[in-house]
Amino acid sequence: MIDFLLSHPEKIVSPLLNHIYMTAVTLVISVLLASLLTVLAAVIPVLGNILTAFFSVVYSIPSLALFALQIPLTGLGRTTAVTVLCAYNQYLLLGNFLAGLNEVDPGVREAAKGIGMTVMQELFLVQVPLAKKALFAGIRLAVVSTIGIGTIAAAINAGGLGVLLFDGLRTMNTVKILWGSLLSAILAVSANGILKWAEKGVSG
Repeated sequence: MIDFLLSHPEKIVSPLLNHIYMTAVTLVISVLLASLLTVLAAVIPVLGNILTAFFSVVYSIPSLALFALQIPLTGLGRTTAVTVLCAYNQYLLLGNFLAGLNEVDPGVREAAKGIGMTVMQELFLVQVPLAKKALFAGIRLAVVSTIGIGTIAAAINAGGLGVLLFDGLRTMNTVKILWGSLLSAILAVSANGILKWAEKGVSG
């Protein structure tokens, strides 16, 4: 494995950087979209149930099938991969965001209403600070899911660590398979660890 790294560093570094970039872009878009949908669900409670049910159906669709359904709209490549990954992430993010907000002590929420807070003030000044643990849990799940499912995106020319895995499987190259698997695992564990550290920093 070390010989392959020293002989062909670009075949490892390039897919790794592409995978990190795709994960980062997906996460930013996913969190922004989930935050918007969470705010809408807080204002219109019934919308939260509808969105949760819809994205649970989306999440149940196999990734290759969802990639195939998206290709006629956005074609092969990273755009399709990011679109599908963002859709998957909404189930994880929205579910955790709403669960965290709903688990805030009703007495605290009633007190917020009692002092004249609006729905938005209650959401951002009371519920969000008290639900930070659930919010970060959702983000961590989304990151790990994106890194994992993102490897499959190589099948639609989206790049990433899946390139190593698929090339290795096609050519029966064990070294490429091991590098792809190892880097995917390290990336997922590292990202999860960084987010846990960030959560402690924010909470502490």
